[in-house]
This record gives sequence, C-alpha cells and structure tokens, in this order.
Amino acid sequence: MDVEATTLPDGDQYDLVKVGAHWQQEIERAQRYFKSWVDRCEKIEKIYLQQSDQQSAKRRFPMLWANVSVLQPAVYARAPQPVVERRFKDSQPVARMGSELVERNLAFTADDADLDSVMRSVRDDFLLCARGTVWLRYEADFEPLDMGVEPSDAPGMPDDVSAVEQITDERVCIDYVHWSDFLHSPARRWKDVTWVARRVSMTDEEFDRRFPDGRGSLAKDGAGSNHGTNQTERAQNEGKVYVWEIWCKSENYTVWIADGCPAALEVSEPPLNLKGFWPCPRPAFGTLSTGSLIPVPDYVYYQGQCDEIDILTKRINKLTDQLRLKIFYPSGDGSVSPAIEKAMRPENDTVMVPIPEWAAFTDKGGSKAIVTLPIDDVQKVIVACIEARKQLIEDVYQITGISDIVRGDTQASETATAQRIKSQWGSIRIRDRQAELARFARDVVAIAGEIICDQFQPETLMLVSGIQLLTAAQKQQIQMQMQQAQMAAQQAAMRAQQMGQPAPPQPQQPPIPPELAQMMQQPSIDEVIQLLRNDSVRGFRIDIETDSTIEPDEDAEKQRRMEFVQMVGGFMQQAGAIAQQTPMLVPVMVETLLFAARGFRAGRQLENTLEQVGGQLSQAAMAPKQPPEPTPEQMIDLKTAQVKAGAEERKAQLGVAQAEIEHRTTVEQARGDMAMQSMQQLHAAQQPPVQQQQRPYQ
Repeated sequence: MDVEATTLPDGDQYDLVKVGAHWQQEIERAQRYFKSWVDRCEKIEKIYLQQSDQQSAKRRFPMLWANVSVLQPAVYARAPQPVVERRFKDSQPVARMGSELVERNLAFTADDADLDSVMRSVRDDFLLCARGTVWLRYEADFEPLDMGVEPSDAPGMPDDVSAVEQITDERVCIDYVHWSDFLHSPARRWKDVTWVARRVSMTDEEFDRRFPDGRGSLAKDGAGSNHGTNQTERAQNEGKVYVWEIWCKSENYTVWIADGCPAALEVSEPPLNLKGFWPCPRPAFGTLSTGSLIPVPDYVYYQGQCDEIDILTKRINKLTDQLRLKIFYPSGDGSVSPAIEKAMRPENDTVMVPIPEWAAFTDKGGSKAIVTLPIDDVQKVIVACIEARKQLIEDVYQITGISDIVRGDTQASETATAQRIKSQWGSIRIRDRQAELARFARDVVAIAGEIICDQFQPETLMLVSGIQLLTAAQKQQIQMQMQQAQMAAQQAAMRAQQMGQPAPPQPQQPPIPPELAQMMQQPSIDEVIQLLRNDSVRGFRIDIETDSTIEPDEDAEKQRRMEFVQMVGGFMQQAGAIAQQTPMLVPVMVETLLFAARGFRAGRQLENTLEQVGGQLSQAAMAPKQPPEPTPEQMIDLKTAQVKAGAEERKAQLGVAQAEIEHRTTVEQARGDMAMQSMQQLHAAQQPPVQQQQRPYQ
C-alpha cells in the first residue's frame, strides 16, 4: 500500500495524509460535541460501581444499582429468536424455502456470535448511559483450491476470491461497542448522520497483520495509544493500538485511522453492500430531545433525590454510632470511682467519662453517683431521618416509574384484581424501553440476515441449516436420465410392432429414493439463491423479525395456546359438516383457517403443516368422488341381480341363435327348391318335342 495515496477500484484516488488530517478533525469535533455526555456517563458509571471513594461509598445508599437491577430483567431477559416469514404469507415454494434457510442460519449465527451476552451489555449501557451500540462484520476463511479444479467449476466461488483459493467457513460477527468507543457526526436525527465510527483496540500482532505497511504511519510520540486516566484503564490499554474504523455515507468509502495518527492507514470501498449502508443499527437510545442525538441518562432526573438520600444515609449512620451507653461519674482517688468502673466494666459499646467537678455537673449537689447520657432524642432524630429517606425513595419510584408491584412489594389486603391492575399500569412506563431494545434486536438480526443473503455461499447455507437442495443442473440431469429411459422403451416397442413381433417387456427402472424424490419436488438451490440475492424481491417476500425479548408470562403463553387449540377444534367441527354437504367450499374454509391461525403466535409453527394439509384437502374435495362401498345386503342383492341378468341374457342369446338356425334352414331349403326347379326346366328344354298320333273321330 502506498503511504502517500491510494486508489479505489472505481478510479477515485485519495491522499492518505489529507484524508487522515480531515478525519482527525472530524473525530475531535465529534468528541467535543459529546464531551459533556461522556463526562456525565463516567460519573454515573463510577456511582453504579461504587468506585468513587471507599469511605464515602460505605455511607451511600445504592439507589442507582437497585433501580438498574430491577429494570434489567424487565426490559430484556432472553436472547431474541429470529423469525423469517414471507411478508405476504403466500404459498410459493421458493420463498418458503428461502425463508427457512435464512431463519436457520440466523438462529445459528445468534448462538455462534453469543448475541445474548452482547444484548445484555447493550442493555446495561442503555439503562446507565441511555445509548447502546453493536457492530456487525462478515468473516470468511480461505484455503488453497485444488489446481486440478477449474475456477469455473468451483461451486459458489465469489468474484473477489482468487482462483487459487476457496471459502471454507463463513460467519457473521456481532461485536459489542462500548458507549465511549462509538462516535457519529453531530445531527438532530439519525437519518441525517453522514458518518459513524468505532474505536477498535488491536495488539501489535493484530495491527501488523491487518495493516502490514501501517506501522510507519504511526507517529513517534505515541499516536494510536490510549493509556487511560486510571490504573485499571492503563493496565487494559498497555501494549495496544487504538484504531478508528469510519464509514462515510456521503463519500461512500471506509477509512481506517489510528488514534492521533497524522495519516490514514487505509481508504477502501465499503466491504458490505447493505441497504442502510451502516454496519450497525440505530443505537438503542434512551431519552432524546428533538434537537440533538445526545441522550440523557435516566439517573440525571433523580440524581438530586439520590444525593439527599445519601446525605440522610450518612446522617443516620452517624447518629446510629451515637446509640451507645455513655456514663458520667465523679473522678477522684477515693473508693467510689474504682468501684463504679468495676461494676460497669466498660466495653466497646460503652463510654465512661470521669467528671472532676462532680458537684457542679450534677443537680442538688451530687445526689447521684452515676449519670447516663439520654439517647431518646437521638433515637427520635434517627426515626425522622428514616422517614424522610423513605419519602425520597418513594419520589424516586415515582420518577422512574418502578411501582411497588414491579419490585414484588404488595399488601395482603389487596385483591388479586387490584394487584393485576397495578402490574399492568406499573409496566406502562417501561414498555417504551422494552420496545426500543426489541427494535434494536430486530435491526441487528435484519442486518445479519442481509449479510447472510448477500455473502453466504449455497454450500454454507445448506450446511448450517441442514437442508439439502439440488442444483438446477442436477435436477435437469436426473430428468434427462428418466426421459431417456422412457424414450428407449418406447422405441423398442415401436420396432417390435413394425416387425410384427410382440412388444418386449418394459424394463423395470430402479425406484427413486424417497429423499431424492422429495428433493426433486422442492425448488433448486439456484432458485433460492437468486431470490435471496435480489434485494427487491427479497424485500417483498421475506420479513425478518424477533420475538419478544422480555421474560414471557407462562400463564399467558398457555392461555394463548389453549385459545388456539379451541379455535382450531371448533372450526374443524363446524367445517366438517359443511364440507360434506358442499365440497366446493373446502378451499374457502382452508384459507379461512390459515387466516385465523396466522393471527396466533402459537400457530406459527403449524402454519406450514396446515398449508400442506389444506392443499391436499382442497384437491381431494375437487376430485371426482368414487362410489361408496356397498353394504353386505347390497352385495347380495347385486350378486342376485347379476345372476338373473346373466340368465336372461343367456336365454335371449339362445333364442336368437335358434331363430337364426331356423331362418338359415328355411333359406337353404328355399334355395334347394329353386335349384331343383331350375334343373328340371333346363332338362325339359333339351328334350325333342313328342308327335301325337291323330285318332279318327269316332
């Protein structure tokens, strides 16, 4: 890499020195913009961790820690479960298979990237500093490609991979970004932000491997190092180089620059082509104004009450120290003082004070040998301080919206209905926070899904999901083999027919395995990849969401499942009678059942099964019906009728045959008579005429 300039693939050339100077100014400007918020967050973090002063920390009431501990499981309690659906829930097999592939890959990515721990860190930053952020990356491992395989024959080979390398592993990395390591351009709204940046700590080995020529760009005065302000930070940052990764949307490039480095380390095109450009979702913001994106931590709104609570706590602790037995007695060398000290035997919780001028100290000239300090007044002051502190704590609950029912504190006199109402209203104030973290988790999963759709190879998608699909070439090859076998059998039959020979027996084809037959009915992996790579089609057919990230109510979940079962059972009972009378309404009833089932979250798992069974029922209802099976009585009657009909038919056939024989006999006799007459006439014609003798008239 040239230290002076770099050229992007599109032809744009950038001077690394000028780019570095420009972004150093931008980073410094953004740091000044967020300085007050960063200072405030550092103080809040110290209060939360009780790191300010060990002696004063013992006298503090941990109000901030208590509130955050209550809100942590309330706003986020479990890892988000990715759910990929067809946006319009159509029955197209390609969209269904694509959504299932992406959903399984997202589920594996969430476990592999430990999304749960990342979300918990974001939740803590969100509750303490009112901002939480993550950063997503795409990583792939390569290995040398077998030289006997042509690059064009290597399946799933991307364009930017060398012809001698192939991808062996792909993954989506979800990195947690500390609130102090994230910057963006000053803006009023998130859509007006022009660049985002995160600070990455690298060891010397990681830095040299990532930037082989970048070591010379670091200044000799310690540029790229961040030693920190305290001993803990200095120990964490020792031997590391801090580098800013900047994504500029207005210039459409990414910049890597070391913290305090005069020149940029690298300028390149964005490694990911994302719909929103940023490799991070919109941060999980707390309280924001309409004028800026500088969040306001919740602790700011009840910090004054917490300070007063700490003051009262210190006062109560000091007054509690005064709740010890304090005795005053006359001092001297006589026998009274040693006897009093021996009788009381002072311990740590007992204070004995000798008084030289005892006569002036006591009333009536020292009528009492021992005087104790009254502690009733001290006790009254402590009780008053406790009541005042309790009221301040109630004020904090009112400010933060944490009700008694949320903390599990209730009264025995309250009814179940009253407690349920308090629980519902007590959760209203935290619903926005729950929705914000759920939105943040959904955006994280959406970006991960976009990376999977754009970058993952077909082999990776099928390997991770456990779904095996045939390629278009494999399906075509199998179909051609089946067609060739059929054509060969038909040609053999035609040749035998032409030669006047009987047709040869059809060769039995080997049966197709059930798995292969099922894969032939499913769409090819090429069709699915084409759908996933197409942004416009994918946006219309695939939707990426997450389920609720808060702790589920088991009773409510059971109730939803019972409602779903009751709905399906009642509908099936009513639809069965209608289907028998009017089979044409079966498709309408199937669509109605699917429409109702999609409204239940509990029915999402059964949606595919319902669609398949509904399609089979619709086809069976529209197919011509077979006659019903006859009963045994009907079978006897049918057999009897068949026997009678056969007898009548045979009788009729015998009558017809007899009549035909008689007719033939009559015809033959007539023909014989006619032949005899013809022969006689012919014979008579051949004889000479006979002369008759005339006899005389007598």
